[in-house]
Amino acid sequence: MFFSLQQYEAARFAASQLQNPQSADREMTLVFVRTKMRMAVCTVNSKKAAGEFRDLNTGQVIPTRLWTTEMKTFYQTKSSQVPNPPFVFKMTILGWIAVLLIVGFLGMLIYDGAKPPLPKSAEAVAMEQPPAVGDTYFGHFEARQGTGDRIGFGWFKVLKVEGDTYYIAKSTTMSKTSKPKEQLDNRNYEPEGTPMKITEQAGYLINLKSVDQGLEIYFTDKK
Repeated sequence: MFFSLQQYEAARFAASQLQNPQSADREMTLVFVRTKMRMAVCTVNSKKAAGEFRDLNTGQVIPTRLWTTEMKTFYQTKSSQVPNPPFVFKMTILGWIAVLLIVGFLGMLIYDGAKPPLPKSAEAVAMEQPPAVGDTYFGHFEARQGTGDRIGFGWFKVLKVEGDTYYIAKSTTMSKTSKPKEQLDNRNYEPEGTPMKITEQAGYLINLKSVDQGLEIYFTDKK
């Protein structure tokens, strides 16, 4: 990023009537300087000018610790006569562009935070409700080894609910491969359900695990 710092003379006052504390036979001048800082986005002038007495012949700055009472009084008088800077702070064109971009970005953040959320679909709302007796869901099951089919896709039905335990019955016709739900039977179910508990329910997914830990069922759609 472009950056520069420089000092420039803001005012100069003859001080020949004052005695030079370093060399009585040499005249002095009182110079006030300001600092200007330039950056890519702005330019800044110091509001207050700093004054210093200089040897008129050599240009050497006379340390403030050597200032006489008359010099201090003269400094206070002249400091109020120093012209004000043309400006203290001024944005560049690039700075205004940056401000507009920041304001636009913050406006978008505020708008996104204030606007109402998009309404949920009926399917999402249905999947967020606790399963009830008679509800039917589409999904698949995974069983541990040695308990018949290890995986199956199809429909499931809630036969009974006892607290946080759900008795889930599988369709009598389950597919060993994934198929569209419309192609699978959703009318006939096993007479007895497997007691299961919900392990996760979020959005479009309900996961359940049997009480004996041997079966897991994943619901993805509700009829």
